[in-house]
Amino acid sequence: VQLVESGGGSVQTGESLRLSCAASVFTFDEYAIGWFRQAPGKEREEVACISKSDSGGDNVYYNPSVKGRFTLSSDNAKDSAYLQMNSLKSEDTAVYYCAAAVGWGSSFGCHDVSIMDNWGQGTAVTVTS
Repeated sequence: VQLVESGGGSVQTGESLRLSCAASVFTFDEYAIGWFRQAPGKEREEVACISKSDSGGDNVYYNPSVKGRFTLSSDNAKDSAYLQMNSLKSEDTAVYYCAAAVGWGSSFGCHDVSIMDNWGQGTAVTVTS
């Protein structure tokens, strides 16, 4: 599974950005795809994640720090996932990575990052006041 991110950049506080992740995961019966970020000097954290499985259905998860401001969506026809980021804050500054897992058990990837075995190259987001 190849992941290609785009859409990062520099914005001011309160502005918006949309990140895109081209990913060939949506044809699988079970998958997880999400966005993670790592700020300088901090550990990587999950931002938002979508999982799908026959038994669990579709689920979307958000880090509480972004809930209400960020929206994760997908366009299966375009093999892409998007992270719409609104009301950006300086603390959102980080390198954002798209990650995915497919196949049996992959839907747990939104809860266990070790399951996410495909990662993009990262795209930088800088928010200044």
